[in-house]
Amino acid sequence: MKKRIAIQGYQGAFHQEAVESYWPQGVELVECATFEQLVQSVVKGKAHYGVMAVENSLVGCILPNFLLIRESGLSVIGEVYLRITQNLMALPGETLSSLRRVESHYMAVAQCKDFLGSNQHLSVVESTDTALSARNIAQHSLRGVGAIGSMAAANLYGLDVIAPSIETNKENFTRFLVLSPINQPIASDVAVKATIAFALKHQPGSLAGILNQIADSGANLTMLQSLPMVGHAWEYIFHADICFDSMEQAQRMLSCLSLGLPSLWVMGVYPQAEMAMQGSSVESSKTQNYEC
Repeated sequence: MKKRIAIQGYQGAFHQEAVESYWPQGVELVECATFEQLVQSVVKGKAHYGVMAVENSLVGCILPNFLLIRESGLSVIGEVYLRITQNLMALPGETLSSLRRVESHYMAVAQCKDFLGSNQHLSVVESTDTALSARNIAQHSLRGVGAIGSMAAANLYGLDVIAPSIETNKENFTRFLVLSPINQPIASDVAVKATIAFALKHQPGSLAGILNQIADSGANLTMLQSLPMVGHAWEYIFHADICFDSMEQAQRMLSCLSLGLPSLWVMGVYPQAEMAMQGSSVESSKTQNYEC
């Protein structure tokens, strides 16, 4: 039986490309209109796994998705970095000058700000999904309307690509997390990344103390974001990604962190994807011996 993988979006979406990168042998997609539905599909067993976008190199983190993962109790078991190429597509015979409206997901729109700014005759309408925008144009024969999305979506729905690669910056990558109801075993010597969340004591220097502890351990903090703590005005829950040389180092560091934090959520410890290792030096990746 094929694995069922929940994605936000529809066939032709970038989420599908991320799934195919992680499971090249083929899977069954469970299409979800929202990220909330994606999470619930995995929680309720309608899908074996979920793949969720959490970060883009141009427009930053999708912070609500980290909240969804934390509150769901699902485990992060992997990550995928996908090069994103945004394309303007429309029905055959359309041209850039014949279009009056462009539809796409807000993240895709944000990634193409310069192109859209230089074509101000186009009104922009945000939609729930890049591939859904393309599908609607094809199914309803919408003239004068374009969509921004993947080349796969254009091919799947029979649309012409009017303007290829319209993203503002060509170093455009999206990071996806792979979600599972259960943790996956990892060898002790594998380089891993931990996605965590933590609350701090509301006192001066508390965040600096945690950051110093991470730095002294030899681990590499690659992401730190905060979200308000509901019901506690001006207090925050911090979400972080930390890279480790080994599972052993990660377990030791996370155990130490838990001793000094009022709350720690380990949302997942998983093998680092290849791109996560790029740009790291040998010196910075050496494990240091330390004590809590």
